[in-house]
Amino acid sequence: MTTVKIKGMTCQHCVASTKEALEKIPGIQDVHVDLDNNQATYSGDVDDNVVRQAITKIGFEVVD
Repeated sequence: MTTVKIKGMTCQHCVASTKEALEKIPGIQDVHVDLDNNQATYSGDVDDNVVRQAITKIGFEVVD
């Protein structure tokens, strides 16, 4: 599993939007978004920049 820290999520709608955006990326599976820890986890072999762009596109920030 890969974990990505996300800044800007504040509610369950944010969680749903993030989960939906990540699930649209070819090759990603088992997406889980955790509002309490401000992170998303997923499995699959996907370029980190593709994930970062998907999250940024919906208005959130990936924290390194």
